[in-house]
Formats: sequence, structure tokens, C-alpha cells
Amino acid sequence: MIRVCMVCLGNICRSPTAEAVLKSLVAAENLGHEIEVDSAGTGAYHVGEPPDRRSAAAAERRGVRLTGRARQFERSDWGDFDYVLAVDESTRDTLRRGCPPGSEGKLYMLRSFDRASPPNANVPDPYHGGEQGFEQVLDLCEAACRGLLDEIKRSHIERR
Repeated sequence: MIRVCMVCLGNICRSPTAEAVLKSLVAAENLGHEIEVDSAGTGAYHVGEPPDRRSAAAAERRGVRLTGRARQFERSDWGDFDYVLAVDESTRDTLRRGCPPGSEGKLYMLRSFDRASPPNANVPDPYHGGEQGFEQVLDLCEAACRGLLDEIKRSHIERR
């Protein structure tokens, strides 16, 4: 089982969106028995809260359902996940500071899996913006998650 954790700041907009997008792609390819997806935040601002209603509504319009409750990324998560994907440089830097020795190779920028994306590209935080920001987040997550799924299949599933 390959385990993936999407991480943003509060775990109510970007990381649950990326989680839901990847889960939908995994389900469409009948790979749920091979790949498990979760999300978390570096901060405890929204622990226990559902995904932001605007993120959920934008995703629902595309047939993607955001579920779960916000949680904070914990040190033990490094041992539980094969891929830890930061949505932006600030999140990556926070994760890197708490990364135990030997786990550095699990940390990636989410958009690094989108070949059309520039290096170290961020998924912008839509929380304080308009509705269009949530659509943009979905577009960026879909492109990155397609590339990530291809990488997981190539590196882990097809090699078996």
C-alpha cells in the first residue's frame, strides 16, 4: 500500500482538495486497494473542522467530494506516509524543519508532479480570495495529482 499525505497550512482548503482529487483519480483507475490518501495541516487552526464550504462547493461542481475533518500533521506521520506533499514553499519549509533524519526523500512540492508547472510552484491559498481562487486550486490540484498518480503507478505498481 502506497500512502500519500497532502499538506497545507490549516487543512480546510488546499490539502483536502488535493486529497479528494487524488482519491477520485485513484478510484477511477480501481487502485483504491493500492493507494491510500490523507491530508493534514501544519497548523492546528482548524483541527476538527470540515473542509471549507467554498472548497467543497467548487469540488462538488466537478463531481469530487471533500470529506473528513482537519487535523494537524504530526511527527509520526513521517513514518506512516510514502509521499508527503506540500502545497507551497512555506508549508514545505515548515515540514522540512520537523522532518526526522531519513525521511527527507518523502517530501515533495505537490506541483512538482505537473510537468507544465515551474519549479517550486505553489498552490495559492484561496481562503481570503473570491470563488475563482477555489476553481484555480482545483485546476492546479488536478494537473499535479494526475502526474503524481502516473509517478506512483510507474514507480510502485507497475514494477510488481
